[in-house]
Amino acid sequence: MQQQVGNRVVLLEIYQLLYDHYGPQHWWPGDSPFEVVLGAILTQAAAWTNVEKALANLKEADCFSLEALRDISEEHLASLLRPSGYFNAKAHKVKALINHVWEKYDGDLDIMLSKDMVELRQELLSIYGIGEETADDIIVFAAGKPSFVIDSYTRRVVSRLGQAPEVDSYRAYQEVFHRALPADPALFNEFHALLDQHAKATCKKTQPACESCCLNLLCPFPRTST
Repeated sequence: MQQQVGNRVVLLEIYQLLYDHYGPQHWWPGDSPFEVVLGAILTQAAAWTNVEKALANLKEADCFSLEALRDISEEHLASLLRPSGYFNAKAHKVKALINHVWEKYDGDLDIMLSKDMVELRQELLSIYGIGEETADDIIVFAAGKPSFVIDSYTRRVVSRLGQAPEVDSYRAYQEVFHRALPADPALFNEFHALLDQHAKATCKKTQPACESCCLNLLCPFPRTST
C-alpha cells in the first residue's frame, strides 16, 4: 500500500509538470464516438493527419455512418481509406467492427459502448483487428471509461522515468497507472495525451532534449545514459 501511495504521488507530480508545461491537449480528435472508433482503427501505424484525410474521404463519399459502412463494398471502402495506409487491411477491420455492431446491437453503437468496461474490453478484443491499444482508445475516448492507453511513447517516457514494471507487457504497463491513480477517464485521457506530446517534443527516441525537459529533476535517465 505504501508503495502504491508513493507511485501515486510520483505519477501525479509527473502529470502536473507535463500539464503545466504543455497545457491541455484536447484529445481525442473526433466529433462523435463513431468518429473516434473509426479513428482508433485507422490510426494504427499511421499519422493522424493521414487519418483525417481518410475520414474526409468517407464524408465526401457520403459513407460516414454505420449504415453506409455496412452497405459499401470492402473494395470501395479500401479505396477511400487509402491515405491512412494499409488500406485493404484497415477496410477489413472496419467492416468487422461495423458488422459486429449491426449483428449484436442492430447498428446502435451507443448500446455497445455503454456496457461495463471489463465486458466491453473483452468484446472489443474479440473483434478482428482490434488489439489492446485500439480497444483502450475506444474505451477511454469513445466510451468515456477509465482504461489507460499504452503505446510506444508511453512506454518510453515511463521507462526513462524509472517507473517501468518488472514485466514488459501491455497490461503490466497499464497497471502502473491503474493501481496508482483514481479511475478517472478524464485524467487518463489527458495524461496519455501529455505523455505522447512529451515523447514527440522532448523525450525523443534518439537525442532527447534532457537539459530542457520539464521532468528533468524527477528523471534518472539523463544521469544514467551518459
